[in-house]
Amino acid sequence: MTINVAREGSKLWRRVSMETSMELQLLAEKWRLLLAGIVFQYLHGLAARGVHYLHRPGPILQDFGYMILPELGKERGYVSESLFTFIFLSFFLWTFHPFVYHSKRFYTVLLWRRVLAFLVGSQVLRILTFYSTQLPGPNYHCREGSELARLPPPQSISEVLLLNFPQGMIYGCGDLIFSSHMIFTLVFVLTYQKYGSKRLMKILAWTLAVVQSLLIVASRKHYTVDVVVAWYSVNLVVFFVNKKLPEMPDRSSLSLPLIQSSTKEKDGRSKEELLKLLNGNSADTADRRQRSQSNGKHLENGNHILSEAMMNGAKV
Repeated sequence: MTINVAREGSKLWRRVSMETSMELQLLAEKWRLLLAGIVFQYLHGLAARGVHYLHRPGPILQDFGYMILPELGKERGYVSESLFTFIFLSFFLWTFHPFVYHSKRFYTVLLWRRVLAFLVGSQVLRILTFYSTQLPGPNYHCREGSELARLPPPQSISEVLLLNFPQGMIYGCGDLIFSSHMIFTLVFVLTYQKYGSKRLMKILAWTLAVVQSLLIVASRKHYTVDVVVAWYSVNLVVFFVNKKLPEMPDRSSLSLPLIQSSTKEKDGRSKEELLKLLNGNSADTADRRQRSQSNGKHLENGNHILSEAMMNGAKV
């Protein structure tokens, strides 16, 4: 029994090592786009901070969601934030599961490149809309009488650039249409819908997205219109970005060239053995190819596979 445990541990370590090596190769090729997406997250925060200086508190607008949903109250506002944190962390951990598990339908670097493209497209639209018209914030700290509802003019450029983190991010006002929380939630759910493998988890993900929408309105963090606009805007952004970006490559088709370039004759193992190590030992190559294509678009011909390989840094 001890020998079996040690053997399985050794296999797991080799899988993790091989996966890390392949992901680092992709990162070396795609780091510029990934860095640009991460930098834009800061720029989005900077834009949200800037609109807070323009915010002027006023009477809360008439809202259908406020009429039908009971108000959670200031002391229970953490409920929606807790659910969002759970969704964020769950998705983040899931994107790294190929490092450990046999079921490997995507490369983590390529998936996050795609996710960041979805986020940036949605956030650009969000910045345009909340700067176009500033609405009186419905959140408790944005109402008349709150010290945080109006920001005094900044005393230095660093006060703006540092975003007063984290308080400035938590207690922002004016960045309403549309909800940033719903952008992240819907991007994550739509990504799992396409690249995830568990039907039950997909149903649960969509259920959590609906619950998150209701909690945001019930917490009075956004107007209902902010949530409604997010639902159709993010879906449209994801749809059009998916049309423009090349489909992520089939792992079973490209793993072998990547292995050849990074682990040539490593430890005396054949390339076929390394391919089995990366994609699981329980099925042959044809079966793995069929599984890997079941949740994404099929690459229709050899030329398309070749072009995808070249785009993603694989040697053919």
